[in-house]
Amino acid sequence: MATVFLGEYIHPSAVEKLKKYATVVNTFENPEAIDAIILRTFEVNAKVMDQCPNLKVIGKHGVGVNTIDLNAAKERGIAVFNTPLANANSVAELIVGLMLNISRNILTAHEKSKAGEIKKVAPAEMTGMELSGKTLGLIGTGNIARIVGKICENGFGMKVIGYDPFVSREAMEKLGYEKYDTVQGLIENADVINVSVPLTPETTNLIAKETFNHFRPGAILINAARGGIVNEDDLYTALKEKKLRAAACDAFVQEPPTGKNCNLYELDNFIGTPHIGACAEEALVRMGTQVVDGVIEFLQGDPEKVRRLV
Repeated sequence: MATVFLGEYIHPSAVEKLKKYATVVNTFENPEAIDAIILRTFEVNAKVMDQCPNLKVIGKHGVGVNTIDLNAAKERGIAVFNTPLANANSVAELIVGLMLNISRNILTAHEKSKAGEIKKVAPAEMTGMELSGKTLGLIGTGNIARIVGKICENGFGMKVIGYDPFVSREAMEKLGYEKYDTVQGLIENADVINVSVPLTPETTNLIAKETFNHFRPGAILINAARGGIVNEDDLYTALKEKKLRAAACDAFVQEPPTGKNCNLYELDNFIGTPHIGACAEEALVRMGTQVVDGVIEFLQGDPEKVRRLV
């Protein structure tokens, strides 16, 4: 039987399936026996790979592979794959939920009501903003972003515009989006901006410093992708100075986020959630099943059937 390292939670049904085909371990007490690693946020760097001389495949439960050293894996002949479509619906729905929450001050209204601070119905300070008829700007137009665009276009009649250097103008037009060639240009023309790009050297601090001068004062920013794409210190300053209406993040540089490690929580025009975009029962079943099926197929079936990143 193959040995699979699984040190993080995945859906129990997926674990039970995996146990039928492999020995599942959650420590590195016997690393030379490990044939595969399944991870969510665990870091698999060159050092970890070298600890596991028989490691053949790394399966990512989810999309982002920023915690996996892909170059090191390629050099060592270790296959890497992810589950790119499994959580798209759940992340997209959270993004839209954050848009609604922050545009209508739902969380703030709840907390102030609970604390007895609201003295009359429909107080003026709780005045929100409709999404209907507004412009949604997508920074990154991959699977998750396209679902967000579809929901907002069909549900709220929003116009959708996009920035994505990897998608041609013609392809963008087929999606019904107006393409912008710069982040700044898109931001200047959007009421709601959603970030859905991977964390890479090119996207680190993609929205930072002077970029915030391009936001409309009533704009909303959502980042449910990865921490570090939006500079948190610069976002804090921009929100304090009212350069945009509000922001919501489900991804942070330091996770899980708290009031102690993230000063954004001091602000009334900010909402932060602890990377729960993929935490829906249906998505967890899909991700768990797909990553387990991929590992089993690679180790015991036909490795060529596994769609690899490396």
